Amino acid sequence: MTFSPELEQKFATLLSIYPPGRQRSAIVPMLLYAQDEIGAVTTELIEEVAKRVGVQPLAVDEVVGYYSMLHRKPMGKYHVQVCTNISCLLVGGEELFHHAQKKLGIGNKGVTPDGVFSLEEVECMGACSWAPAVEINYDFHHFITPEKLDKLIEDIRNAQAS
Repeated sequence: MTFSPELEQKFATLLSIYPPGRQRSAIVPMLLYAQDEIGAVTTELIEEVAKRVGVQPLAVDEVVGYYSMLHRKPMGKYHVQVCTNISCLLVGGEELFHHAQKKLGIGNKGVTPDGVFSLEEVECMGACSWAPAVEINYDFHHFITPEKLDKLIEDIRNAQAS
């Protein structure tokens, strides 16, 4: 599998920081970086990461099955995650998620027809003191209201149109 020179450098750095025999610790970051570059965790990617860290592909596949931030199908360019765990739930997280579904016209783990947005209901972002919380790609947004979420989405749409 061929990756960009930048990703190859990240992989080399990751593999060099772990002691001999402990390279399997690089599985999650390698999968995340590669997912960002190629769009999803494919069978080919799983096999490549397994080869590089010295484990069987099944071991990498199990990691993919465990972590919700690893996706087997491409998500939107902007992946919107809405927390609905207890702290967020108590201050409107579930309503916010339903609002996002209506605003984007997609369900949980859905992707808009133009591929710009995907939406996912998630469990605990660790932002309980700033609930409700939303993450768009790797950017966290706290104390989100439906109006604030609408503005975030519109700002992205307007930037895409420019």
